[in-house]
Amino acid sequence: MGMFRNIAGAVAISTLLVASALGTVAAQADTLEKARAEGTIRVGVGLMGTKPFVWEENGEYKGVEADLTKELVKRLGIADFEYVVTEWSTLIPGLKADRWDMLVTGLVKTEERIQGGGIGMSNPYVMAYDVIIVGEDSPAQSEADLKGKVLASMLGSTDSLVAHSLVERGLAAEVKDFNTYAEPFIALRNKQVDAIIFDQMTFMGFAETMSDIRTVGEPILYIPAPEWAEAHEAADYKLGGVGVGVRVEDTALLEAINEALSAMDADGTRQKILESYGVWDDQQTREAMMK
Repeated sequence: MGMFRNIAGAVAISTLLVASALGTVAAQADTLEKARAEGTIRVGVGLMGTKPFVWEENGEYKGVEADLTKELVKRLGIADFEYVVTEWSTLIPGLKADRWDMLVTGLVKTEERIQGGGIGMSNPYVMAYDVIIVGEDSPAQSEADLKGKVLASMLGSTDSLVAHSLVERGLAAEVKDFNTYAEPFIALRNKQVDAIIFDQMTFMGFAETMSDIRTVGEPILYIPAPEWAEAHEAADYKLGGVGVGVRVEDTALLEAINEALSAMDADGTRQKILESYGVWDDQQTREAMMK
């Protein structure tokens, strides 16, 4: 009889745990409706203050992603949004831990993040590619001049993957990864590194206040991690497209985001926003971002 009670108790506890887990998934899957009802949605961002992505000026958020987020949230039927600023390395863990509801923060869409990281990602809204950034007084004129040099990038970013690939191919000596966007530029100015590998938009933003930096060589296209090359080959998008990240169970939210982005393409809103910050080029069309 005592054994029966223990078994019954264990079954009851297991049932409660399963019900609790299912309830959590259901609650998270209802993020869109919850945000509509509450009138706000939390947006995780790891690059606040980085032009032309997003920054605050006179109490108002500005930038490509700030304007896109405002328009996106409006089309989702949500009254407002709240930025939650965090470090880059915590973006995906924080999303999965329900600290924020979506990521609009220069996050390049990759199969490593979707399949490996276990999140959902929208269709791209901007195409990024890397550039080599050096100091104005640097003798470097091309990618070939990086041989034996120390590079800087940001930990966990696609830009860092590109930087490390240059080292692996013998085109540079070492990569120093930093936790924020600003640190590599500080290191460059302090002569701790010889060049930075970052996307073209990040360079545009820092060049506004740092007149002593420039780019050399040709644009460098993003590459998948070797173990994800096959998965990326089967994907329908080109690597470098930046998308909105959501929890994998938030299928309704992801579908609504993709519908809103398609509508913004159809009526020219996305192009207008990118043009207003000098970001629009031939790589930004929907056709250029998809395979």
